[in-house]
Amino acid sequence: MKKEKGIILVMVAVVFIFVSLFFDAVLIKYISFLRNATLDSFFMGITLVSSEIILFFVLTSLFLWNEKKRKWILPLWVCLGISAVVSFILKITVQRLRPFQIGIVPLLSSLQGASFWTWNFSFPSFQSMLAFCAIPILSEQFPKLKKFWIAFAVLVAFSRVYFGLHFVSDVITGGLIGYLIGIIIVREEKDNRFGEKIYRKIFGK
Repeated sequence: MKKEKGIILVMVAVVFIFVSLFFDAVLIKYISFLRNATLDSFFMGITLVSSEIILFFVLTSLFLWNEKKRKWILPLWVCLGISAVVSFILKITVQRLRPFQIGIVPLLSSLQGASFWTWNFSFPSFQSMLAFCAIPILSEQFPKLKKFWIAFAVLVAFSRVYFGLHFVSDVITGGLIGYLIGIIIVREEKDNRFGEKIYRKIFGK
């Protein structure tokens, strides 16, 4: 039953991706109408907290906090690393410009000084991928944090659209790919225990 629900969710996400591709420009314009000083500050905070470095250290520290769960640190790193590589490959392959770069929505003045590298294109959303790839691992090891992290991941994804940095299809695709990567890593760890084996070799536990 759980597997069937997962398949249905993936299929629904894929449908949303295809639908959003046709309405990306309209959706992001409507979302930009929500902008105000309060939401700008809130989502700017989400953007800062969801940076790659902060997510890496926060998630790693979470597993270091509980000694019995430290064997999951390597799988977590592998998950984050694969997400980064997949995101990079897709970005330089698709090379989709960001919404603000093609003039659909303006970029907030507070983000004008941000650096956007040549390869750092819009599709898919790297931040969304990172946030969602951690869900399967956290659900497995910290089930009480599952709902909190899902809510956080959704806010991260929405903030990218809110600021005009990504289209809706970018964040849905990023979230879906990240989530699937997380599921694969969890299954590999359960079947082969590669993280546990390496942890025991290093620490002898």
